[in-house]
Amino acid sequence: MGPSETPWAERNDAGSSGNRQPAQSSEELKEESRRIRRLQIMVNMVMQVIAQDQSLTVDEASQMLADTRRAALAMFPDKELAFDLIYWSRLQRLVRERYRMQ
Repeated sequence: MGPSETPWAERNDAGSSGNRQPAQSSEELKEESRRIRRLQIMVNMVMQVIAQDQSLTVDEASQMLADTRRAALAMFPDKELAFDLIYWSRLQRLVRERYRMQ
């Protein structure tokens, strides 16, 4: 492998795998972008409520996290790993800091 090549670089020659998904249409890409933006807004709102609402109990915050995760997976089925990597640790860290948990 040369210095400019990466192991995940897409190959365009005849040796590339034949099980690729077809390219998304413009409308499908727009819809996916809308869902991503909606998820980002939802997560940001949940984080703001947890951080700022002094009357929110730890049980209520935990339920909000569970509901957020459930909504995200409903919007993006089979993307549990991506949600965990991008958002879950951030949400859990906020709850730990907010309620001074170990």
